[in-house]
Amino acid sequence: MNLNLIPNIKHVNSNNFFLLAGPCAIEGEEMALRIAEHILKITDKLEIPLIFKGSFKKANRSRIDSFTGIGDEKALKILQKVSKTFNVPTVTDIHEVSDAAKAAEYVDVLQIPAFLVRQTDLVVAAAKTNKVVNLKKGQFMSPSAMKHAVQKVKDSGNEKAWITDRGTMFGYQDMIVDFRGIPEMQQYAPTILDVTHSLQQPNQSTGVTGGRPDMIETIARAGIAVGVDGLFLETHFDPKNAKSDGANMLDLKYLESLLTNLTAIKKTINGFK
Repeated sequence: MNLNLIPNIKHVNSNNFFLLAGPCAIEGEEMALRIAEHILKITDKLEIPLIFKGSFKKANRSRIDSFTGIGDEKALKILQKVSKTFNVPTVTDIHEVSDAAKAAEYVDVLQIPAFLVRQTDLVVAAAKTNKVVNLKKGQFMSPSAMKHAVQKVKDSGNEKAWITDRGTMFGYQDMIVDFRGIPEMQQYAPTILDVTHSLQQPNQSTGVTGGRPDMIETIARAGIAVGVDGLFLETHFDPKNAKSDGANMLDLKYLESLLTNLTAIKKTINGFK
């Protein structure tokens, strides 16, 4: 894959996996800058290409009283400030056709949420911005079905499509990653493993999604061993008080240890090639 398509991305020749990481949602400027600075220090040390992630709004909430954002333009400007402050590319997810052009003015990669990856108008609108389009695999979709989502991007005149696996529904309240799907989806586009969302436990009776952050390193190690092109994970310095998805986010204090271990595995895998 050609990471040079992403503005300002570093360490593209390190032969390491690349990383999409940041908080679930942009809660404010200070927190976004704080998290970005911490992640960058680690990824620069380990030579991991980084794209900073943050949702400018959260449209797919279980309850009407759940946090949805601080305001679209305000959050997008914070993402832009992170990019300019640290010279790092950024990614955010979009939920409506009108979001595509709006978000594209501020970020480098547009992400289609798993629930919406079959929404043709949304995928086409993202593709027509000529940004890289990261397509989250629906929890309800087979790996082979993702070739059609990728083709929608390409048929819209944009060759820059990625796939991200975020697990498959297992019963009503759990997710499971079928690692057989990684090489299958790599036939269609560069493939990323969403470590934290694949450990969600949705549909809780409280209306607040649960999670298994204790399994983050297990899933991430397996993904690197299988040969994913990149990893996606959400991290926060205070997950318990995060305004969105705190139950499955990685505590920022564990990030360096995790990425150090994963980089070592990647180097070992590279030695077999």
